Amino acid sequence: MGFNNLKQLSFIGGADVIGNGVTAIFWFFLASQISPDEYGQIFYFIGIASIAGAFVIVGAQNSILVYSAKNIKIESTLYFLSLIFAVIASFIIIIIFYKIDVIFLVFGYVVNTLALGQLLGKKLFASYSKFSLIQKILTFGLGILFLLIFGAEGIIFALALSYICFIVVAYKTFRNTKINFSLLKDRTKFIFNNYIIEVLTKLNAHANKFLIVPILGFGILGEFSLALQLVNVGMIFTLIVFKFTLPGDSQGEENKKLKKYTIFIAIAISIFGFFVAPLIIPIFFPEYSQIVDAVKIISFCIIPMTFTKIFTSRLLGQENNKRVLYSKIVAIITFLAIILIFSSEYGLIALAIGYLLSSITETLCLITKSNSGKIQTI
Repeated sequence: MGFNNLKQLSFIGGADVIGNGVTAIFWFFLASQISPDEYGQIFYFIGIASIAGAFVIVGAQNSILVYSAKNIKIESTLYFLSLIFAVIASFIIIIIFYKIDVIFLVFGYVVNTLALGQLLGKKLFASYSKFSLIQKILTFGLGILFLLIFGAEGIIFALALSYICFIVVAYKTFRNTKINFSLLKDRTKFIFNNYIIEVLTKLNAHANKFLIVPILGFGILGEFSLALQLVNVGMIFTLIVFKFTLPGDSQGEENKKLKKYTIFIAIAISIFGFFVAPLIIPIFFPEYSQIVDAVKIISFCIIPMTFTKIFTSRLLGQENNKRVLYSKIVAIITFLAIILIFSSEYGLIALAIGYLLSSITETLCLITKSNSGKIQTI
């Protein structure tokens, strides 16, 4: 890897390691301060906002990233459409859930997702690092402040306010580029497929909550959410690499060595999580000691999820997202089926196994033979 690439990767990596470290500390601290039921309720409403955000963001982050990398001035158009749909979603959320803080969080997700995709696509990695870090620090600071003032009920609104810094990026985008719907004409298929992929990704991540709560309750959801937070920490390096490789893949730069190193690091992190996480959970999270076995299982999700990110980067860079779409569908069906069939009897263990199996099936869908009969290689 050249010095310039290493420098660019360090911008992303530094911001994500520090930023995700700060937010991880916040979520772990929050788990130590509130009950599993309250923790589960917070993630339940985050799930609602995340799914709503996926439905309203036109083309998802990967579309704006790819087209920004190719210098196609489509950013303002995607911002405009996404914000219009967010307004519509707001009325639906207020009618069904009567949660104003969730509405603010949806708008936060919109500007955050599009702004970060735009900055990464243009390879403005220093700006990406700055805005990403500001948002993560605000999450921590506002989250603690609102917890002390309002209790657990203030966390959603604190999260929504943490995204306020991205308004600057959105404003500059509207000022510098015109809304041009004609740019969508020849790119509808790619944008639509990315949209569906993002919706399915969020459904895969959050739709399970709407099955877990009626079957197992908010307490189990809170325990499962904490286990997933540990996985998210383990995925930090993989996500850093993905953010770096997707703009490169969009421009024909494959970065094969970096991808191979990423796989080895993911394997090491999974093994580390299997042996170490069970030792620290009873010490720092005594109310969550029953998640130890689930964490040992779910730690190995990091390996297939890393393969998925690597193959997704290549396919999206080639504007070929059909297989990515199919893999998401298979993963969702796998996970939801396991929840419905086994969770009432096996509880949290069923959720952990289901999450692992859905991650593996998603990866297998991406590495199966292509139409040309050649197997995708890294």
